[in-house]
Amino acid sequence: MKQNRSRCQLLGEINEVSFAVNDLHLYLDTHPCDEKALTCCSEMIRKRKQLLKEYAEMYGPLTIDSADLTDCDRWKWMEQPFPWEKEGACR
Repeated sequence: MKQNRSRCQLLGEINEVSFAVNDLHLYLDTHPCDEKALTCCSEMIRKRKQLLKEYAEMYGPLTIDSADLTDCDRWKWMEQPFPWEKEGACR
């Protein structure tokens, strides 16, 4: 079940999970057989994909990878403010 989160909350969670994925990738570069890290990385990647999908459905695509996840029959990638633009920022 999806939680009703604000744009800022969802962006914060995406950032946290993305950081974990990046950190795990770096760790796995030097420890490629660590099964616990591999499992954790897979879980974080799955969670990140789900969060990006949720964000795309609620606010529009955040990455080009989620541009086709909106419930729309047209290309909406450029129709929203990007997070770093004033209207899209968490201020």
